[in-house]
Amino acid sequence: MHIKRKGLFIIIISIATVISLILAGFFIVRAVGMKHVMDRTDVQLPGRVKYQDKLYEYNDHIITFLILGIDKGKETIEPYEKDDGGGGQADALFLAVMNTEEKTIEIISINRNAMTDISIYDKDGNYYATYNAQIALQHGYGDGKEMSCQYQLTAVQNLFYNIPIHGYAAVNTNAIPAINDTVGGVDVLVLEDLTAWDPTLVKDSQIHLMGESAYWYVKFRDSYIYDSINMRMTRQKQYLNNFIEAAKHAAKKNIFVVLDLYREISAQMTTDITPTEILYLTSLLPQYEFDETHFHTVAGETVMGEEFEEFYVDEAALLQMILDIFYIEAE
Repeated sequence: MHIKRKGLFIIIISIATVISLILAGFFIVRAVGMKHVMDRTDVQLPGRVKYQDKLYEYNDHIITFLILGIDKGKETIEPYEKDDGGGGQADALFLAVMNTEEKTIEIISINRNAMTDISIYDKDGNYYATYNAQIALQHGYGDGKEMSCQYQLTAVQNLFYNIPIHGYAAVNTNAIPAINDTVGGVDVLVLEDLTAWDPTLVKDSQIHLMGESAYWYVKFRDSYIYDSINMRMTRQKQYLNNFIEAAKHAAKKNIFVVLDLYREISAQMTTDITPTEILYLTSLLPQYEFDETHFHTVAGETVMGEEFEEFYVDEAALLQMILDIFYIEAE
């Protein structure tokens, strides 16, 4: 009996030791991730801004990431072979803004057709010209990977009065099913009839999106319908709001869920955010406040151009949004 108890004691001690090592490893990796994220914020901040007789200064508790959904068809993101934007278009653009002091997440959705200055480069990276066009096109004038993301990041910064953007993640839109399913799926009330592409997407029905259904719900738009992008952006806003809640719930049960996702879609993604940084940011997610009031859309007007729709940003509304989210009143 004494020998059995001693053996059981050794097993318990061994298990406790393994758990301790796992936890120690987790906190070490998390600490490394935190340091790397904080290093990103060590950048030159914008100067003070005076607007409507008020003085504002940039909030240094803000960390901002650019999230891109890249339309490249059913294949992985590959370098382009032409000089005409073959690197893929940024079909969806979002800024994820974390306020580390107030512990909030703000999501800013940018219309893919927002007209702004984009720079044209050849396949060797040589600058050719700058012209006014839909912001989604900027990603195409690069290698379809890091170069394209840097070009797109610069274009978004220019549109947003040169706010700091601390990192990016560009994901092929065909990875949507894997992203969705990793958090266990997402509940939505279907906002429009999409049964022609997925019979489960019946308008006004409450469903749990899984697999390809998530792809059609988030990605599809009928380009023959005028201003269909706004209809899709409304669905994306609803989906992202519910996805973040699902992700927070999944992270509470398994802190490594986002690392699992990272590995799952790595072939479909280009990012400068490291796994250690992702682990750190994921560990913060359950602590941060987010609901539909934290989701913002850049205001403006859609008009029909010579060939394609063009979205003209309401500059006054955009400036006010930037001041509200990224700045604080100076004392």
